[in-house]
Amino acid sequence: MSTESPNVHQEGDDHESLSKHKIWQVFFVLLGITAIEFIIALYLVPHKIIPQGVANPIYILLTLAKAFYIVAYFMHLRFEKIGLMYSILVPTLFIIGLILVLTNESNYWLFARP
Repeated sequence: MSTESPNVHQEGDDHESLSKHKIWQVFFVLLGITAIEFIIALYLVPHKIIPQGVANPIYILLTLAKAFYIVAYFMHLRFEKIGLMYSILVPTLFIIGLILVLTNESNYWLFARP
């Protein structure tokens, strides 16, 4: 005779698994962000409504928003414990900071040469 109860939950059947409604909701958010990127790239910048120097940071922010949705929902990190989220978020922020510092330093070396 088995000692398991019939109401044992399988791994992945937890209370916060993604429903079809949530998947479609995230899909339409990602579709909207992508549509905004295309409008900026194919209409606003070529018609000189916004300059390229303004469009580039907007692209970066929109791409980071899309990356958040993909990682949070499709890689299920939105439902993880806070410690795991920080173990991913903190090194990512350090890497971004390192890239910014190195970009600034490379600009210095370009103008420091005789």
